[in-house]
Amino acid sequence: MLKTLKNAFKVKEIRKKILYTLAMLVVIRIGSQLPVPGVNRDYVREWFSMHVGEAMGFADAITGGSFLNMSVFALNITPYITSSIIIQLLTIAIPKLEEMQKDGEDGRKKLASITRYVTIALALIESVAMAVGFGRSGLLEQYNALNVISVVSTLVAGSAFLMWIGERITEHGVGNGISIVLIINIISRLPQDFHSLYEQFVKGKSIAVGVVSSLIILAIVIGMIVLVILLNDGVRRIPVQYAKKIQGRKMVGGQASSIPLKINTAGVIPIIFASSLMQFPIIICSFFGYRGTGIWGEILKGLNTGNWCNPGQLRYSIGLILYVVLVIFFAYFYTSITFNPLEIANNMKKQGGFIPGIRPGRPTSDYLTKILNYIIFIGACGLTLVAVVPFFFNGVFHASVSFGGTSLIIIVSVVLETIKQIESQMLVRNYKGFLND
Repeated sequence: MLKTLKNAFKVKEIRKKILYTLAMLVVIRIGSQLPVPGVNRDYVREWFSMHVGEAMGFADAITGGSFLNMSVFALNITPYITSSIIIQLLTIAIPKLEEMQKDGEDGRKKLASITRYVTIALALIESVAMAVGFGRSGLLEQYNALNVISVVSTLVAGSAFLMWIGERITEHGVGNGISIVLIINIISRLPQDFHSLYEQFVKGKSIAVGVVSSLIILAIVIGMIVLVILLNDGVRRIPVQYAKKIQGRKMVGGQASSIPLKINTAGVIPIIFASSLMQFPIIICSFFGYRGTGIWGEILKGLNTGNWCNPGQLRYSIGLILYVVLVIFFAYFYTSITFNPLEIANNMKKQGGFIPGIRPGRPTSDYLTKILNYIIFIGACGLTLVAVVPFFFNGVFHASVSFGGTSLIIIVSVVLETIKQIESQMLVRNYKGFLND
């Protein structure tokens, strides 16, 4: 990775893209420190401290602390991520959107435009809910129409500006603009998290205990990173053979190829869906000031990830079982709507391709589905392990940090993908130079 970056800086064109990206990241971090006018930031910190959970920690991580600080980027890029997922899911249900997706560059531009409008709509809904709902409880220094409009306008403008920065990084920077905006926010919280771990497990302890604690923390982090890399790069290749056919006087075809099936086909989406679904009731109840009593209070505590794996309250860990089931379910669900074995089998049949030992058509589709089900389960188990490890240490050792398995998966995936993009840009440039010579 370091060798790739070193070689990239030697190329003027790519060096300019990297520097442009870094300049945009500086702008993001500056904006993350600018407070929204008329907001009581102490109220946000108090509310946040009372609602500790994986969703809240993840929200703090992906906003780079902007939400906790109630800065102009408090909503951050989350409305865009949500709208992208919504549009991607709707392309399966709405034929018109599916046509756009298959309509080449023009179709993708139309989908991107729709995604922007949905982003603004979601940012508007979220900001109004925060300004009106929390404003009555003390979020605003003065709860009146002018302050509500000011806060809503600032939050929507901040989210739209971050979306614009992400698109500029994609166009003029190293690519993966939205992902890079997301990852810089998560990375910005890591020093604070590691400082918290140092204060809790190393500072004030004997040298032997401090060294052992540091080594354990380092081993856990490295082990999780290695597991995420294996999940991200793990591929099952299905061999495909193309039959020979005569075109004119020549025999063409007969080449061998393969279908790459990623082990982690759904990426981080299952974890995001599962955690969001489980934290949604808690956030709604908090929004309306409902603390929960009796059986409903116990259910809400079971849904709160902050109560999982706690030796003194093991009954609440039943929520962890539900969480694991949801992660596996969404892994299968998301893959089923983004990968169509029957369509692939039909395309192979039209092009004269077949999997050795498997008949074309429906048998090929059934074979791909069978292999895919095994792969999805392995990937879902790996995702679950990465997500559950932080819960275990948070519950048993009270190692409270804002980043978890979700953040780690995003960091590793985006870094690997960005490095690949830089390498491909260098490769394209070398080909261009060769052709020009």
